[in-house]
Amino acid sequence: MAEHPKKLIIFDLDGTLTKSKAPIDRETADLLTELLDRKKVAVISGGGYRQFQKQFLGHMLASARQYSNLFLLPTSGTRLYVWKDHWVREYAEDLSTDEKDRIMEALRDILKMPSVYRKPERIYGDLVEDRGSQITFSALGQEAPVEAKYAWDPTREKREHIASILRHKLPKFDVRVGGATSVDITHRGVNKAYGIRKLEQYLGLKPDEIAFVGDALFYGGNDYPARATGVDCHSVTGPEETRALIRHWLGKSR
Repeated sequence: MAEHPKKLIIFDLDGTLTKSKAPIDRETADLLTELLDRKKVAVISGGGYRQFQKQFLGHMLASARQYSNLFLLPTSGTRLYVWKDHWVREYAEDLSTDEKDRIMEALRDILKMPSVYRKPERIYGDLVEDRGSQITFSALGQEAPVEAKYAWDPTREKREHIASILRHKLPKFDVRVGGATSVDITHRGVNKAYGIRKLEQYLGLKPDEIAFVGDALFYGGNDYPARATGVDCHSVTGPEETRALIRHWLGKSR
């Protein structure tokens, strides 16, 4: 089979390489490791760097040479980490203290509005996480079980309602539905498209040399901004389709 023509393949994490905040499985890790022998690979997600370590890096068995082809874009592309004998942060579009205070105030208002957010009987960890360059609201808490997350808002209606109220309160910020129960808030214009363009510049690549794989490329989805970059976008429904796509690119029948 002919070599896949793209030089860089960027993957969304939650819902694409794995389920929400769940670790990648052995098969996915092995396929990605093999792909790193042939291509540059990036992973972009709303999760912070520590979540990347727990969910992704801690399950990879790549060599230093392979890691040199891997690029990490946590918090929706607001940060970039590259391998230089260890993981080094290249940039961070951090929110200022005043900006964080404004966002926190808006979220406190949401928590007082039962018509917008009805607090569940059980909360798993913090509802709000300061990720430096992104504030994330998780309706069931940051550590909620995967099954509970996917059952809470399968149609996205609850998150979209929360996000619409926050956009009205925070017109100078980007507010996006992300994950299975979360809403992410960053600087205006700093999203997955921003992260992709920053990585293009860093690697000296053109959009037609890049592919993006995500499960939320539909209008309003947290992967949708990737379409604006001009890169080749591949929509998947979950990790199984992603693995099949990687196997296809590697020339594997199974």
